Amino acid sequence: MPKISVNGATLYYEQEGNANETLIFGHSLLFNLRMFDSQVEFLKNNYTCIRFDFRGHGKSESTNNGYDLNTLTEDLIGLVKALNIENFHFIGFSMGGMVALRAAIKYPELIKSLILIDTSSEPEPKSGMIRNKAMLFVAKYFGLSPIAGKVMNMFFGDSFLQDPAHELIRELYLNYFLSNNRKGIIKAVKGILYRKGITNKLTLINRPTTILVGEEDILTDYKKAEVLQRNIRNSKLKVIPSAGHMSPVEEPEIVNSIIDDHLNEYYKNHARLI
Repeated sequence: MPKISVNGATLYYEQEGNANETLIFGHSLLFNLRMFDSQVEFLKNNYTCIRFDFRGHGKSESTNNGYDLNTLTEDLIGLVKALNIENFHFIGFSMGGMVALRAAIKYPELIKSLILIDTSSEPEPKSGMIRNKAMLFVAKYFGLSPIAGKVMNMFFGDSFLQDPAHELIRELYLNYFLSNNRKGIIKAVKGILYRKGITNKLTLINRPTTILVGEEDILTDYKKAEVLQRNIRNSKLKVIPSAGHMSPVEEPEIVNSIIDDHLNEYYKNHARLI
């Protein structure tokens, strides 16, 4: 299991493919790098695909602190530099998308393009603060199991949750959530809950950007995606039909096709490393 120590945390990562062009994937809050299994399988023959668990998630270290988005961004950059990556395309989902925005603003020279999936540049809305504080209280004193059903209903769309064909995938992601380090996850949730908005800085991003949002996403809905599209130059907005917040898992073929189109369009206008 490859692990690397950067920025005060030991991060677990996986690298597949051996091409000169690199894709890096950043996952959502509460889950782990496995959520990009379908995307990596689809893309690894043409790109070097690197994904990692953010601190407090999956197989990465649960540190005592450092869960704010600025620190998570420095974790990403530390990983990139440790692996000697000159530049890359970043595919960021939810929390990973929030990191992608901050990385593109602070380190534009490293970013070739962005694919932002079900994410937001805004602070947590009041309704989310109230709901998540209540869930944090339960998790702290009673564990993750009592809130697992609520988490699944928040993250996955109704179409996916009600389809019997997806039962095994639902069970898999339920287990991913329950396998988290409770203390690490509580700190990670607080880091996202108290984030500062950066909408006023989005005009600093000048990289080809595709924004994806699930049609049934209740956490980062279409209005939040529109804010990104209006403020990021060279950006396009795509809606994933019948998908909730977890669109890369719920509708992997559609997401894969959009990513493929994004990259193909990029290389129509930019030289590809051979």
